[in-house]
Amino acid sequence: MDKHPGSPNSGSAARTAIARFAPANRRRLSGAGLRTFLAIADLWSLTEEQRRLILGYPARSTYRGWVKKAREHRDITLSVDALMRISAILGIYKGLRILFADDDEGVTWLRTPPDARILGGGPPIDLMISGTQDALLTVRRLIDAARGGLYRYPTSDERDWPPDDDSEIKFVGMEDEAGGSEGLEPPTLGF
Repeated sequence: MDKHPGSPNSGSAARTAIARFAPANRRRLSGAGLRTFLAIADLWSLTEEQRRLILGYPARSTYRGWVKKAREHRDITLSVDALMRISAILGIYKGLRILFADDDEGVTWLRTPPDARILGGGPPIDLMISGTQDALLTVRRLIDAARGGLYRYPTSDERDWPPDDDSEIKFVGMEDEAGGSEGLEPPTLGF
C-alpha cells in the first residue's frame, strides 16, 4: 500500500478535505467572507432579496443575523454551501476587475444581456440571482474563460465587422511545395 504523503491511499487528501469543512475553519472564513460579499453586493446595488438568493435563500432573520454579526466582527459560522457561493462571487468580482478598466464597466456587463447563449439571453445578474450555486459557477466559468482568452465578448468596434470566411483562415505550417495552402486539410488531433 502506498503511504506517500498526499497519495490517494495515504488518507492525507481526505484529512485535508475534512479539515477544510471543519467548523473552526468555516468560522475563520465566514466573517471576512461575508463582509467582502456585502461590499461587493453594495457595489453591484443588489437588494436584500437578491443577496439572500445568491447566498442560498436563508430566512430573512437568519440573513440579518449573519450580517449583524459580520459587521460587528463577532464569530459566525456559515454553511459550506454559503461559503461556496461567496467564493463564486469573489471569483466573479476578481474576474470582472481583470477584464474591465473599472467597477462601473463590470457592473454594466453584469446588468446587460450579452450575446452569450450560455446565459440564456438575459444579463448575467439574472442568472446569478436564480438561487442556484450552479448558476453562480456558470457565470464565474464564463468570466474565467474570457480571462484565459477562450471566450470574450466582441468590443464595440468588432461588433460591426463582417464574419470571417474560409478564404481568410490560414493554417500555419500547412504550405505545399509552391508555398500555398489551398486544398490542404488541417491536421487532426488523433482521436
